[in-house]
Amino acid sequence: MNPKDRRLAVHVEDHPLEYRSFEGIIPAGHYGAGTVIVWDQGTYALAEGDDPRTELANGKLVFTLSGKKLRGLFTLVRMHGARYGADSWLLIKDHDRFEATSWTIGRHSGSVKTRKRSKVGAR
Repeated sequence: MNPKDRRLAVHVEDHPLEYRSFEGIIPAGHYGAGTVIVWDQGTYALAEGDDPRTELANGKLVFTLSGKKLRGLFTLVRMHGARYGADSWLLIKDHDRFEATSWTIGRHSGSVKTRKRSKVGAR
């Protein structure tokens, strides 16, 4: 929620829509192994353009999130260069009334569904 922060976002394979509410442990040796929580949930709307696939193909997607944790205007920008794969992006919080410079992942690491905490980003 801090516009100064830049978060790495990497495209992964599509998952079945039914997975959106799964919480539990995926055993070691399986794809996505580890603890899984529903970190946030909500909706999005494009803030620029008419088609998200076209915007992504052009390397920039500007959208508004209406989640329980993440809210407001965000931008995804494709990263370029030999160090980055073709599907590496930066997630940037844009300036708006929802920005919060003191906001940290660690204080918001729990599930929006069960309040269980994830160890990822809890530092």
